[in-house]
Amino acid sequence: MSDHHTYRKIEVVGSSAKGTDDAIRNALAQCSKTIKHIDWFEVIETRGHVVNGEVGHFQVTLKVGFRVENS
Repeated sequence: MSDHHTYRKIEVVGSSAKGTDDAIRNALAQCSKTIKHIDWFEVIETRGHVVNGEVGHFQVTLKVGFRVENS
């Protein structure tokens, strides 16, 4: 076992018609299908899509951090 860890970060955008929490959960669920060892996330931007004067979708940009395998 290593005495240190090495991490990578990626940037993703999650969306949801329900709200920002759901958008975050959607993004993390999709990422976890192909990325191992996800350890943290950071919300860096929140925005939305407007349809007929109302919120159509919430969009949340995340930085997702994960540990490089075998580090």
